[in-house]
Amino acid sequence: MRILIMGGTRFIGVYLTQRLVEQGHQVVLFNRGNRAVPSLQGVEQIIGDRTDATQLKAKLSQENFDVIFDNNGRELTDTQPLAEIFQDRVQHFVYMSSAGVYLKSDQLPHVEGDPVDPKSRHRGKHETEAYLFSSRLPFTSIRPTYIYGPLNYNELESWFFDRIVHDRPIPIPGNGLHLTQLGHVKDLAAAMSQIVGNQQAIGQIYNISGDRFVTFDGLARACVQATGKSPDAIKIVHYDPKKFDFGKRKAFPMRVQHFFASVHKATTELSWQPKYDLISGLTDSFTNDYLATGRDKVEVDFSVDAEILAAL
Repeated sequence: MRILIMGGTRFIGVYLTQRLVEQGHQVVLFNRGNRAVPSLQGVEQIIGDRTDATQLKAKLSQENFDVIFDNNGRELTDTQPLAEIFQDRVQHFVYMSSAGVYLKSDQLPHVEGDPVDPKSRHRGKHETEAYLFSSRLPFTSIRPTYIYGPLNYNELESWFFDRIVHDRPIPIPGNGLHLTQLGHVKDLAAAMSQIVGNQQAIGQIYNISGDRFVTFDGLARACVQATGKSPDAIKIVHYDPKKFDFGKRKAFPMRVQHFFASVHKATTELSWQPKYDLISGLTDSFTNDYLATGRDKVEVDFSVDAEILAAL
């Protein structure tokens, strides 16, 4: 199949491209050309700005694709022009949404069909899903929780690694018992590739993540284990975030609430199973990204940590 990936040069798209090429598909990336294209045989690139609907139409209206992966559309205005270009011209349109659209609930894990939060910072993604449902496009939406792994540009596992490597206390909001969920990027790419050619997936939403949940404190200890240090080598400090005014500064890389979703539907209907457990995934990230890129030698701003520790 000829497959278009919007983006494809940063994080998820790199692994998805590799996976699809290995499966024998012809992959075309559409992006601004600011980063190197994965060095894989047969990968094509179309350079353009997706936020310019006129340019998008000029660049893509004469192109034909069997499948489209919209990996970087955040708002409806990002995706609607693309969807209109390929209305009735594509076998499958796969949209990258987020489990962040779910409304906070006392009943967990989140399952597909749970109410969404109209005030979520991801509401643009749900608005896009609603639009795709109403369109004639054969679409599938995927909702990951926290994604981690090599090439992650979000401060997630690296936030913990920074404090562990520099022998600093790890300040965790609350009592450390909030449950959360991480999914390895390679497992996400594998699930996405399983959607290709799967007619059962059309019109469906899938939560994609790891199949285990972990507390904040447990995540900190797992990160310690991934670095090869003894759990006794770190100190976890708990604090009440309501007693601080951090402004726009980020004191912790995750939402301070229980946040996890069931992946049963994806494992059942996509014939997919996560291959990375948390320790092996974090070890992969620490060894093949954090250390490999020299992040351990970069100066880190711990000023917010210092403010928290000074107040305790």
